[in-house]
Amino acid sequence: MRDDLFLKGCTAKRLYDAVRDLPIVDYHCHLQPKEILEDEVFTDISQIWLGGDHYKWRLMRACGVPEEKITGNASPREKFRAYAACLETAAGNPLYVWSHMELAMYFDIDEALTAENADELFDRANAYIKETGMSPRKLMLDSRVELVATTDDPADSLEYHKQIAEDKSFPIRVVPSFRTDAALNIKRADYKDYVARLSAVCGYPIETLCDLKKALSDRLAFFCENGCRVSDIGIEDFPHKDDSCCAEETFKKVLTGEKITYAEFCNFLFEMYVYLAAEYKAHNVAMQLHLNVRRNARTSLFTAVGPDAGGDCVGDRIPEIDVKDLLDAMDANNGLPRTLIYTLEPSMYMPLATTAGSFRGVNIGAAWWYLDHKRGMEEQMDIFAETGSIAEFTGMLTDSRSFLSYARHDYFRRVLCSWVAERLDDGSLMLESAAMKILNRVCVENSRKLFE
Repeated sequence: MRDDLFLKGCTAKRLYDAVRDLPIVDYHCHLQPKEILEDEVFTDISQIWLGGDHYKWRLMRACGVPEEKITGNASPREKFRAYAACLETAAGNPLYVWSHMELAMYFDIDEALTAENADELFDRANAYIKETGMSPRKLMLDSRVELVATTDDPADSLEYHKQIAEDKSFPIRVVPSFRTDAALNIKRADYKDYVARLSAVCGYPIETLCDLKKALSDRLAFFCENGCRVSDIGIEDFPHKDDSCCAEETFKKVLTGEKITYAEFCNFLFEMYVYLAAEYKAHNVAMQLHLNVRRNARTSLFTAVGPDAGGDCVGDRIPEIDVKDLLDAMDANNGLPRTLIYTLEPSMYMPLATTAGSFRGVNIGAAWWYLDHKRGMEEQMDIFAETGSIAEFTGMLTDSRSFLSYARHDYFRRVLCSWVAERLDDGSLMLESAAMKILNRVCVENSRKLFE
């Protein structure tokens, strides 16, 4: 890719040169701590580039590639060829830029990938992997990563996090995040199995709502002992208080196999979100809420491949009053922690930003998933700045299962520097010293503060 990618003019280039090598604090990702601990050299570029990357899988399906060459048993070379043919004409898709940035930054390949040169670049990349001993830890170190927060279930033992922390030869902090989707999604068919697992980990039966709350509180304390400072949830449905429902009775119904109504489920979520928010505040844990997502839209794909396979989509709008009511209940309970709210629905930016701005320590999060491209990032930053202070923005996160996704931080920094430079150049920001404060805070300092 060109050195001046996204950098409009001398000011943008100067700002970018000042921040391009800042360390990365990846406060939300889906990397597997087991892979970081074992640190095995990758076998080939398809393993690291295409394995588990549902962004790339969606592009391949959009181009008509058969599933055999996406998540099936086709050879690594066949899968690479198929992706190369898709990428060549994917103009406008952020994957076109991300993929070429990854090739340049991690494989020393600074040329366009095409169907014609796919075999040559496949062989060159694999030779580079072998020559450099490319592994998870090496990629993290080469990317100047300072900390990663993985995504972990409350019932997780955190054994790999513990072993990584004990390894003094590895300077990067790998900390868990408290992800409560499975614990709160009582609509799942296997929910009682999950409760049994959580009970076994806690060492006592979970038979009432009070038991569930105690179990989650105990596990949160355990997570915090192992470095946790952020929580997360991404359930499709949003909490809604309904005084005609009783969360305790709803939980009993679930455990006895009775059906519950949607109102009962949303009311249960409301009570649990408010309860957990107070626990997060007490433990100095930031709360992340991921909104407007529809999971596993294509049943046949979910059945064949499973979750996180590229079958998710943008969900419905959420009434602003529901967001306000939830935050207000947390605040009234003296239990509103530092909170980041992400959305997949861009029309939610303004109501979320203005509602968040009514509460201390609440902000909209980074442009997420289908929005983490240049246009989406710029729109998010415009609204963040117009409704508050851009210097409070926590900046980029990978939200990825790939060790190559740190290229997205460089992508983001280029977009950010161009956005700030535009305001210096047109006079709406007067001091370059102020611009540098913004850039340093957004690129690394604000995300660092989450883990202090």
